[in-house]
Formats: sequence, structure tokens, C-alpha cells
Amino acid sequence: MTALVPVAHLAHLNVATLRHPLDDPRTAPFVALLDSVNASADAAPGFVWRLVEEGEADATGLRPAGENVIVTLSVWESPQALWDFTYRSGHLAAMQRRREWFERPLEAHLVLWWVPAGHRPSAEEALRRLTDLRTHGPSPRAFTFTASFTAAEAAQHPEVARTQQSERVRLMKREDRPAAGAADTGALTTGIAMP
Repeated sequence: MTALVPVAHLAHLNVATLRHPLDDPRTAPFVALLDSVNASADAAPGFVWRLVEEGEADATGLRPAGENVIVTLSVWESPQALWDFTYRSGHLAAMQRRREWFERPLEAHLVLWWVPAGHRPSAEEALRRLTDLRTHGPSPRAFTFTASFTAAEAAQHPEVARTQQSERVRLMKREDRPAAGAADTGALTTGIAMP
């Protein structure tokens, strides 16, 4: 019996504006939790990938959304897998303290969208989805937990379907390349992927 391979995974971006710099003592409890929360995510059922800064264990040094804004960008097998990690794991205890470390968001700070299995979204792609959500509200292209869309619904959206088809073609071209060794910059990695 052959296992079914998912054709879509759920991408997730969360942005948070720091109250104080990461090296400030008031932010130290948050920084102390990073390794354990990230390890929990990496081991969570349904986890696929998360953005990390090259040579680092997390993405807190990357600031694609602004100097005081940290981003969490990850890919999951399903909305349920992300929900379970977010609200039914040790991550919840850190979230309950978020107001100590982060400003209260005045607009959408979390966006979800479907990507082809194997795709690793860039920070720029993720920020475009967040802008789409903020500008147009939830749609099959950019949504939230409370206003969500299935992968099938997203595939029916003309722009989403076009984007997913382009990404599938790009991934197939990568798979058809002869092996170029470890220095092949076209290979998918679990680190930062900025096309």
C-alpha cells in the first residue's frame, strides 16, 4: 500500500513588535524560552519546516518586517497540527506571557496560506500574504484560524492555483537536475530560503 503524499502544506507567519531589544533584561525570559519552544516545534507532529537565520538556531536576528519586529515563519502538514502546537503544547505558556515582551498588535499579525508540499516560503512571500490579509481580509490566498479555507478551496482561487502550479514546476525542475553536491545552492534546505 502506498502512502498518500500531501499536495499542499499550511504556511504560517506571525509578526511581533518587541517592547524592548532582545538583549534587554526585560526580554531575557522570552529569549530563555526560545530554544525549548523551537525544539518543541521541531518535534511536533505535523511540523515540516521553520525559517532560521543561517548559522543560528532561530530567526530572531532576521528583521524583514522592521528593526523591532521579529517573525515566525513555518510550514505545517495541516491546520490542526499548527493549532495543536500553538495551543496544546508548552508554546501556550510562552504565548500567555507575550504582552510582557511584545506590543499589542493593532492589525493582523498572523496569516496562514496553502503552499505546495516541498515549498519553503521566503520572508518576502510571507509578508506579501500578511499585506494581502490586512488589505483585503481573509480569502483563500491569505487567512486566519478563525476565517480559514481548505487547500481545495484555495486551489479553486485563480491566483492561488496559478502560484501553486508555478511552484510545482519549479520544484520538479529542481528534482530533475543532476546532483551537484553540497554546494548546490538550488537544493532545498531547512535553513533560510530566499529565492
